[in-house]
Amino acid sequence: MTVHPRAGTPARPDDLVDLTELLAAYRDRRPDPRIAAQRVAFGTSGHRGSALSLSFNDDHIAATTQAICEYRTAAGTRGPLFLGRDTHALSEPAWTTAIEVFAANEVTVLIDSRDGFTPTPAISHAILRHNRQGTPSARADGVVVTPSHNPPADGGFKYNPPHGGPADARATGRIAARANELLVGGLKQVHRTPIERALSSGSVHRYDYLRHYVDDLGSVLDLEAIRRAGVRIGADPLGGAAVDYWSAIAERWDLDLTVLNPDVDPRFGFMTLDWDGRIRMDCSSPYAMSALVSRLHGDGAVGDGAVGDGAVGDGAEFQVATGNDADADRHGIVTPDGGLMNPNHFLAVAIEHLYTHRDGWPAGVAIGKTAVSSSMIDRVADGLGRRLVEVPVGFKWFVAGLLGSGTSGDEPGPRLGFGGEESAGAAFLRTDGTVWTTDKDGIIMALLAAEIIAVTGETPSLRYRELTRRYGDPVYARTDVATTAEAKARLSGLDAADVTAAELAGEPITAKLTAAPGNGAALGGLKVVTDSGWFAARPSGTEDVYKIYAESFTGPEHLARIQG
Repeated sequence: MTVHPRAGTPARPDDLVDLTELLAAYRDRRPDPRIAAQRVAFGTSGHRGSALSLSFNDDHIAATTQAICEYRTAAGTRGPLFLGRDTHALSEPAWTTAIEVFAANEVTVLIDSRDGFTPTPAISHAILRHNRQGTPSARADGVVVTPSHNPPADGGFKYNPPHGGPADARATGRIAARANELLVGGLKQVHRTPIERALSSGSVHRYDYLRHYVDDLGSVLDLEAIRRAGVRIGADPLGGAAVDYWSAIAERWDLDLTVLNPDVDPRFGFMTLDWDGRIRMDCSSPYAMSALVSRLHGDGAVGDGAVGDGAVGDGAEFQVATGNDADADRHGIVTPDGGLMNPNHFLAVAIEHLYTHRDGWPAGVAIGKTAVSSSMIDRVADGLGRRLVEVPVGFKWFVAGLLGSGTSGDEPGPRLGFGGEESAGAAFLRTDGTVWTTDKDGIIMALLAAEIIAVTGETPSLRYRELTRRYGDPVYARTDVATTAEAKARLSGLDAADVTAAELAGEPITAKLTAAPGNGAALGGLKVVTDSGWFAARPSGTEDVYKIYAESFTGPEHLARIQG
């Protein structure tokens, strides 16, 4: 991966998207459904694209919304639909398009009562709350208008069925196929009413997403311990949908929490550039998070104690700083003694803490991880005596387990207490062992870092160093390589037989996986494993890149041999 020379430096005016051009393209430009790149296509988290490349325009959202109306009718989903949006420039016009189509189809839509932005976890929380309190004949579902951490010119449209999590491939396949039929037909079968009429119709109602979510946080975290310990938290929403949530959390739960950079700018001009020189709100990227890391570390001081002696940053401005992406489904954790934590490191620490501090969880709840997450999680799970469930990339694979119905929608499987992805997305159960959300929740993961400090007196970075003393110190790397749609398709079709070697980096190969061992679902790529290392290759579900993951428990030289 070639790192851009300006990666980690502040964006300049010429890096910013032209909002006038972008919004005009959404409204005025018409995609050609005969061209594959201009059709509706759902990746791991919804349909994403840009109006400038004719992959996310008014036509796409009108057709996709109509397809969702028809899909939910066929599925017997008759309750309200919870609709939220993030702070990307294309999110508001796409949200408006969706309301126009939902209202014309007489779908009851619940929008934010404060006319604010709505994090993905708040939508999942709202769906589950309604379905827990309502009747089976009036189940709710939802849509989040977000491209997550993608660049400012992008838009995204994600459907969450009544289980509250990301829709599976069967649902998104049917929705995308119908949406493309509607595009080919010139949208003649799309029902739509002007936004003014839609908002005044009986179909659109208000819902206080923020209050319901924030008031309920005490059921999933030990916020009283954080308050008593006075943990100093700096929370940076990176200009995203969590901006008002963090200030509300601080007030509601009386926490020493400062919202860093509360500004909302759809150009995200306050960001530092990511690895490739683009603006991307990736809270797991050291380049995108460099401003927050610099602020926490200042002149390099890490508190009164030396690094590694148990200090929790008593001399630093904050004892922990956190970041979220634009829809707050991902987390970034920055500590005074460790800087920005590798997402894999924090997942391992979070698991170790939760499974030793949640007495109300049912006995035997398993640990969920994606196939490209660190094998440190495997070793922590083994040390805890817990079953590990390894699934393909995509949070949808954790939904059934978090709900308590196994690891797929069709077959029984272990209950999950936690599900996490190497890309810094995770969720876990309430303290009483019931489901919290079935989508990624970057807010509770960020607050969990503060809980760990409050309860253990140690930073998550120090907790991870203690894990390495017990289980080994792995070296992990992910490389993103720009590619084409055709090359991505070839990569997703790799087979174990394509690997003819018997050894990897001098060690016997113990597994060649094209299906996840936890549920047998296709990985969409290939993973090769040895006793002390592994590599995996898979195409991105959201951008035209392919990703190569590798890990070694032997050291950097061995990792380089695995990658080579």
